[in-house]
Amino acid sequence: MSSLTDQIRAALAHVKDPATGAALVASGQLAGVDADESARKATLVVHEISPGYPLRGALDAAIRTALAPLALDGLSIDWRLRVPFKPARQDQNRLPTVKNIIAVAAGKGGVGKSTLSVNIAMALSKLGAQVGILDADIYGPSVPKMLGTAEREASTAEGGGGIAPAIYRGLPVMSVEYFVEPGKAVIWRGPMIHKLLTQFLEDVRWGDLDYLIVDLPPGTGDAQLSLCQLIPITGAVIVTTPQEVALIDVRKAINMFEKLEVPVLGIVENMSMYVCPSCGHHAEIFGAGGGQRLATEFNVEVIGRVPLEPKVAFGGESGMPVVEAAPDSEVGRAFFEIAATAAMGASMRSATGPKRSSLLRTVE
Repeated sequence: MSSLTDQIRAALAHVKDPATGAALVASGQLAGVDADESARKATLVVHEISPGYPLRGALDAAIRTALAPLALDGLSIDWRLRVPFKPARQDQNRLPTVKNIIAVAAGKGGVGKSTLSVNIAMALSKLGAQVGILDADIYGPSVPKMLGTAEREASTAEGGGGIAPAIYRGLPVMSVEYFVEPGKAVIWRGPMIHKLLTQFLEDVRWGDLDYLIVDLPPGTGDAQLSLCQLIPITGAVIVTTPQEVALIDVRKAINMFEKLEVPVLGIVENMSMYVCPSCGHHAEIFGAGGGQRLATEFNVEVIGRVPLEPKVAFGGESGMPVVEAAPDSEVGRAFFEIAATAAMGASMRSATGPKRSSLLRTVE
């Protein structure tokens, strides 16, 4: 007669992860079974594919349904994080210790792109992932300001081998802000930008990361093209505000990523509405429905709507992002949901999607 452990594994053989469709046992997502034969109890170790995995409830229900015929007297599940990744092509393998790269982009400035980058990164870190931030907004770096005081400043790595990134509450961060005189403009042409980004990617000692969040400059310029050619970006999150004047430029950004074969993980509609703290009235100051119209047009998803909230601006000014300062607020929860959804999209593409065939080398 087979052991209880074997019976459990056999019962779960046909259970699949609802996000990837991968078999729980065959893929190794079921990482352990600790069964007590006499007490008819079991503890399972199951890997989630992303932090804050939104489909945990569905997977939990599928596991318990499959094991119901065994009539266990007790079943507990120990959920652990194991983020999938695909090895980069040899010519793009500049970040061998980074599993997934998520670019945060916007068609124009002033829509909250850097704010979203910082809050996504901090949210993923709080959800258990290893996360870093590359501030690639060469002409307007603001990530260091939004994170406050660094625990460790950017410096030469030990032994002189490369650059040690700054550390903020456990997050490694690299920005051009560390290398220019405060208040001075960065007046560089494309080749200089390409050289700097190459150095950030090849010389910075990022350590083992599940996700590197890249805060891109607005528009469709040299920095975006260089990064897409230098590293395999897992996916992009596009930030917009609801009004049509913002959507005009966002369309161009999405079109750019399509040409560069970078998947769009979703659209975030920032400043979607204002809620009066006194009476609760909802005012759509910048119009309504812009993000959804864009998502329908390009067959992508709106993965979050962030209200116009003073807490967000205060967090950026104080160096304490709202996901740290007010994680249980409406806007804090919105950022956590966006982070979890974007991370799951990246993990799904790494676990199931086809490898990218090539980048458009004809674009100069």
